[in-house]
Amino acid sequence: MPAIAEVLSVASRPDPRGCDLPTCPVCADSMVAAEASAYMYDHVIGYLWTCDTCGYGFVTKHSIRRFACN
Repeated sequence: MPAIAEVLSVASRPDPRGCDLPTCPVCADSMVAAEASAYMYDHVIGYLWTCDTCGYGFVTKHSIRRFACN
């Protein structure tokens, strides 16, 4: 099923883990893994989520911090 992408705002928190994983905004089914991910720009990673139940798709963006080496 094709995904309809909706871009959400950039989050300043770490990548989704455990209970922070998204649920489908249409049918409220839980999602376990992103379908795809891509480095977008300036330390921002986008994740494509597609619901297995209803086929709705959306994109989340997460900013990552740069680590400094000593």
